[in-house]
Amino acid sequence: MPDNPGQRLDAISFRQLRLFESVGRLNSVRRGSEECNLSQPAVTQALAKLEQLIGIDLFERRASGSYLTPPGDILYARVIRMFKQLADALFDLEVPGGQVGADAVVHRLTRSQVRSLVAIIDHGSFAAASIALQITEASLQRAARDLEGNLRKNIFYRSAEGVMVTPAGIACGRRMSLALQEIDWAINEIDVARDIGESRITIGALPFGGSVLLASVLDEFLATQTKVDVRIATEGASEMMQRLREGKVDLVIGLTQETMGDNLVSQTLAETPYEVVGRRGHPLVEKGQVTRDDLIRYDWVVGSQGSSRRKCFDGLFANCPKPRTPVATSALPVIRHLLAGSDRLTLMTAYELQYESMLVPVPIDVRLPCPTIGITTRADWLPTALHKDFINLVKSRVSTRSIMATARSAA
Repeated sequence: MPDNPGQRLDAISFRQLRLFESVGRLNSVRRGSEECNLSQPAVTQALAKLEQLIGIDLFERRASGSYLTPPGDILYARVIRMFKQLADALFDLEVPGGQVGADAVVHRLTRSQVRSLVAIIDHGSFAAASIALQITEASLQRAARDLEGNLRKNIFYRSAEGVMVTPAGIACGRRMSLALQEIDWAINEIDVARDIGESRITIGALPFGGSVLLASVLDEFLATQTKVDVRIATEGASEMMQRLREGKVDLVIGLTQETMGDNLVSQTLAETPYEVVGRRGHPLVEKGQVTRDDLIRYDWVVGSQGSSRRKCFDGLFANCPKPRTPVATSALPVIRHLLAGSDRLTLMTAYELQYESMLVPVPIDVRLPCPTIGITTRADWLPTALHKDFINLVKSRVSTRSIMATARSAA
């Protein structure tokens, strides 16, 4: 068995997974061999090889049939999802024959064909992809031709820069890459259950609230997980949502976005109203009820263009003069520094403000928007046990009541 999880994943063929799915569903090697039109010894050998690669028994063999073990159940659920996602991607690519045609193509697909397309998309060229896959460019081109012939649809075209993937091909390849992740997650879950590997989680933290929320729970999460590999990505909302769609992050925490598309869903954790914020001792803090005219007299640090924070700022000063905004940033340490040593103002949510010691809300006579803080995932995502533990921890630490109470006490 290869030691590297990636090598183990690459060594597992779609043929093995199709046979595994058939036997797992029918609880019988004999019936599985008949369905797949193979001999029983061939199916038995393929499943034995798969078990060797995974490193554990996937079936319990009895006189009445072959039944999935707990590790087999983990893999089976992911295999079902992988093949469905592949079929959905091909249906949306509009391969000939509709859904029946898409299912037929999936049955003929090989891991080599899918890996080749994904690598070409990820690395931008056949030459770079062949280096990444450690195969010759001729082998990669052959796999690409086989894939296109299998699809009966052109997904490559020649340009001045060389052979490129069509936009439809790129969209399909991205979804195929997500499908392949299912088996990666299955191997990881099984390894963790056997206590021979680390659980993995990649968290996207949106600026401001996401980073604050993550920081508030990370120590506790790490204390409860003895073997975990946590990776954190921090980018703006639009970039982060794209990373989520592509499977480069598992989940995103922070202010929920107004428009995400059908392929993303958010779990709202709490409402957290925006506040006008300045340093402790700011002239406006002790003034009482503050008007827009008061706010206009001070410089502001605003959110990046397109952010919900910037939208709130624009709404606050709609149909009236706007204050000077010499700095636009989502970097909380920069904002904190700029406000702490001056009379500048900014917008923060009540949730973010509860973790600030030097910044306080400015009482204003305008009701500001009340966004929500939450967790965003892909709509069809199946979380691992580790993901569920993290999400449950975050939910237990965030509530509307605590945020609103903090906002009122700070005011």
